[in-house]
Amino acid sequence: MTHSLRVALLQLRATGSKEESLKRIKQLLSRVAKEEPDLVALPEYSMMDPAGLGPDDVLRVAEPLDGPWARFFENTANEHGFHIVFTMFEKREGFSKAFNTAVLVGPRGPRIVYRKTHLFDAMGYRESDLFEKGDELSSVAEVNGFRVGLAICFEIRYPEIFRSLALRGADVVVVPAGWYRGPVKEEQIAFLARTRSHENTMYIVVPVLYGDNFTGRSLVADPYGVVLVDAGIGERIAIAELSRDVLEEARRTFPLLRLRRPELYRL
Repeated sequence: MTHSLRVALLQLRATGSKEESLKRIKQLLSRVAKEEPDLVALPEYSMMDPAGLGPDDVLRVAEPLDGPWARFFENTANEHGFHIVFTMFEKREGFSKAFNTAVLVGPRGPRIVYRKTHLFDAMGYRESDLFEKGDELSSVAEVNGFRVGLAICFEIRYPEIFRSLALRGADVVVVPAGWYRGPVKEEQIAFLARTRSHENTMYIVVPVLYGDNFTGRSLVADPYGVVLVDAGIGERIAIAELSRDVLEEARRTFPLLRLRRPELYRL
């Protein structure tokens, strides 16, 4: 079994157009390929910042899963031999609004398609005005010996999601985020990532959009709740090595899942 997973977080600067976003992503990917990662993770809203848009505007930008946006990442994964978690506004037949979707793709094609289930209707913002809700939590797929699941941004506030993924065997959850600026928001995302990682003895990988509306501060938290890397602010790349030995040691030291008593938790 692979003893480490080399992860690259692309802290993309938010843009107002899909074309500009793709240009920036290509520049970052050309740099990150030299780091020989196993997994590359991009933020939420990588297509563009939806601020000021209506649902029809978002739908016009959105693409189906077999469109050019997704094909670009599939081709990149094939070319370089690594896995990529990317995000998109997904257009699906029969729906009047787009989905906020994250995809894990590898050299042999898509591995996970996850549509955000808990939308950010808080702080005066209504994400549900723009997007449909997904109706199923992420599946878990193996990447170089680590089992990986997905959640998106606001969902890091829901421990049930991460416990469910842990019980499905997830070692790593990637959480693409467009974390809006606001009082204590940078502290919150770090606190929540550290909490979700330790209470489930897993790695939490959070690539965060950067810009006028967004915090940056992409991070990785290990199974002890320790932040391994904090990307700070600006458009940049952060690299973290996830260790299978650390994961297994944490689970031996803190057998939190095994010590659960679910018969006491029924509501």
